[in-house]
Amino acid sequence: MIFALRSQPVMVRVVELPVETASVADVLLGAIGLTGVLVLLAVLLGITLGGVLIGVKKLRARYDLDPVPDSEAFRIT
Repeated sequence: MIFALRSQPVMVRVVELPVETASVADVLLGAIGLTGVLVLLAVLLGITLGGVLIGVKKLRARYDLDPVPDSEAFRIT
C-alpha cells in the first residue's frame, strides 16, 4: 500500500571506482617484503632466546646453582 502512494521513481546511479592493476612484480615485491619481515622477526627472537638461555647458564655457573638431578628429586635408586 505504501508503494502505491509513492509517485516519484527512485533513481540509483552506480559509480564504480577505478581498479588499480597489480603487476607480477608488485606481487613478488610484496611477498619478498613480508617474507623478509618474518625472517628478521624469527632471527631476532632466536637471538633473544639464545641470549636468555646463555645468561641463565652463566648465572647458574657463577652462583653454583646446579639443578637437582631427577634421580635425587624423585628418590630413584
